[in-house]
Amino acid sequence: MFVLEWCEFCWSARKRFNALGVAYRSIDLDSVEYQLGDLGGRLRLALRGKSGMLSISQIFVGGELLGGCNELFGAYADGRLAMLLRAQGIEQAETPALDPTILAPVWLHSRG
Repeated sequence: MFVLEWCEFCWSARKRFNALGVAYRSIDLDSVEYQLGDLGGRLRLALRGKSGMLSISQIFVGGELLGGCNELFGAYADGRLAMLLRAQGIEQAETPALDPTILAPVWLHSRG
């Protein structure tokens, strides 16, 4: 997945994969490593050309774009994520049913 270090939605995507026990590769486009020579900026342009998406995070499973954090949570909720991972030979940990919105940035939670 291509993410930003400071982005709460990117943190939420990481939390989702961690909760499932699924290993992932995180390319932090705004990290010091990717600031050198504007590599992160150049990668964002290339990603935009491949995906048509302006926003980050961009999450790929088996080389295919799943989408961003919201799409990840939707794919988890409807079972599509498990199917995509299985197709890549990746089994997710058995976890109790989890409302993915609790992993979303706190400011998105209802204030009731």
